[in-house]
Amino acid sequence: MPAYTIDDFSRMIDHTNLKADASAADMKVLCDEAKQYHFKMVAINQVQSQVCSDLLAGTDIDTGAAISFPLGQTSIESKEFDTQDAIKHGANEIDYVINITELKNGNYAYIQDEMTRIVAICHHNGVPCKVIFENCYLTSDEIRKVAEIAKEVKPDFIKTATGFGTGGATVEDVALMKSVVGDTVKVKAAGGIRNSDDFLAMIKAGADRIGCSAGIKIIEALKERMTVDHVDHIDIDRPYPKLAQ
Repeated sequence: MPAYTIDDFSRMIDHTNLKADASAADMKVLCDEAKQYHFKMVAINQVQSQVCSDLLAGTDIDTGAAISFPLGQTSIESKEFDTQDAIKHGANEIDYVINITELKNGNYAYIQDEMTRIVAICHHNGVPCKVIFENCYLTSDEIRKVAEIAKEVKPDFIKTATGFGTGGATVEDVALMKSVVGDTVKVKAAGGIRNSDDFLAMIKAGADRIGCSAGIKIIEALKERMTVDHVDHIDIDRPYPKLAQ
């Protein structure tokens, strides 16, 4: 495993505010924090795409729009329109939720068609696409099957959760997803990641991106850990004592 600097860790974080009552002022705070900590992306509801894109203009921080969030219970055509609309208004990353009902119906052809069409729109526009599984509602076999579809379709990331379901990311789910897709597709862990120990565990399990609202707290804890050890990097294979979070 490589050694990570603070900036390496920051560039793995999608700084998140997906609250229904998030205001324009909240978006400014989110984007200002993303600039200060050099996070990779701000994760926001689709309707905030233009606001955040404008606030982040001239930076290397992406605007990530959540599509059919958090339930995934809209038609493929609706998801296609919303994806195009988000990109039109400045989103340069897309996270969409699969149709869990169709997955539970065993309609894997639908899941593959949905994924293929949304990934095609994103890649046509040069925009990364992340596919949200919402693993808390899925069996291990279902997670494995959707990951196999993703390995064929090749979105940029498969993602554990919205953070709005009955459960979030687990190390076991990240490891399972990574074991299926290998290096073909990256894994994003999201949902309930609130401290640096969990953050490091997700990376060690195979996550390349972390979605969370606790990014500042996590980065400050990692800085403290480096200060205590008098180092400028962290080797995630090395055992570290847990810090007060």
